[in-house]
Amino acid sequence: MSGTFEAFESERLDALEAERTELERKLGEDAASGDRARFADLGRRLARIGEIIDVVHEARAATADAEAAQDLLNASDGDDATEAGQMLEVATQRATQLDERLKTLLLPPDPNDGRDVIVEIQGAEGGEEANIWARDLFEMYRAYVAARSGWSWELLGSQDSDMGGFTNVTFAVRGHDVWRALKHEGGPHRVQRVPVTESQGRVHTSSATVSVLPEAAEVEVDIDPNDLIVDTFRSSGPGGQSVNTTDSAVRVTHKPTGVVVSMQDEKSQLQNRAKAMRVLRSRLLQLRQDAHAAEVAAHKRDQVRGGGRSEKIRTYNFKENRVTDHRVGLTIHKLDRVLAGELDEIVDAMQRAERERLLAAAVADGDVRQGVEKAASRVIA
Repeated sequence: MSGTFEAFESERLDALEAERTELERKLGEDAASGDRARFADLGRRLARIGEIIDVVHEARAATADAEAAQDLLNASDGDDATEAGQMLEVATQRATQLDERLKTLLLPPDPNDGRDVIVEIQGAEGGEEANIWARDLFEMYRAYVAARSGWSWELLGSQDSDMGGFTNVTFAVRGHDVWRALKHEGGPHRVQRVPVTESQGRVHTSSATVSVLPEAAEVEVDIDPNDLIVDTFRSSGPGGQSVNTTDSAVRVTHKPTGVVVSMQDEKSQLQNRAKAMRVLRSRLLQLRQDAHAAEVAAHKRDQVRGGGRSEKIRTYNFKENRVTDHRVGLTIHKLDRVLAGELDEIVDAMQRAERERLLAAAVADGDVRQGVEKAASRVIA
């Protein structure tokens, strides 16, 4: 049996383990120095290297188990052979899974891996039905987060619509690999169903837009207070009616870029401002990371575009109980379960497509093993 982990000769693995030890030492020093930005960078590097080392060791152990099971199978018969065959199947499957995981880890790292995320959902085309659909998407993601071990979510802000939907809602998600899992969710999500607003039983097509932003630490994005315009106003509910007697809602405008963030859910003006600044930092971080951005909304426009029904990344068809992701050509007939938070099949398909695309680019010369070896070398470099 052979695997990606074989590209790691002993000296490469030794080099990674030595770097892990050195990074742990530097993290201790930086924790004492108070340099939080450098501490965060070192922490992400340490986590990535540590995961690669652990997967290599686990893959080698699984391969050794498979080889031992194969030897036992060759020398057995009857019940012993059946048991050895089962052991071989389990060990082989485990080694294959670890090999695929290692391939993913060896790909060029996404600069946002390891970050938490901020998700923004807005009703787009379809009037009040689009706002109701925005709430349905919010509930879908909340259920998905709740089902993931070690993940948590925090509502940052929302604006209710007249019929119980959301004109917009913003929330944060924390946990291991949240960016890797959710980053492909950004874009227009189209729904085809008979809305509660329809009296003739006709199917309507509406859409809501989702933006997924990497959450920025305060030290990563330096915002000059002189570049901000902070307005306060009274919170409003559906129909625009006032729901507060004090000016607790906050709107923050970043003058150099024109980015505007509003928050009104908290009764405290200070709390609303703090949440608005979290979202503002994340938007500015994403903007800075996009080398080709010409305007403030470059990243969001790339994900959201116009929010039009024809510019969808995914379609949810209620009549057929169908979900189709148009980017990878995936269609599954269990919309009810997807809306209940069972997104793993879609998330896995998006990650697999990304991995295949990056692997193809890494081994464009046609030599897969050579490409993997180059990737292993880049980790150490």
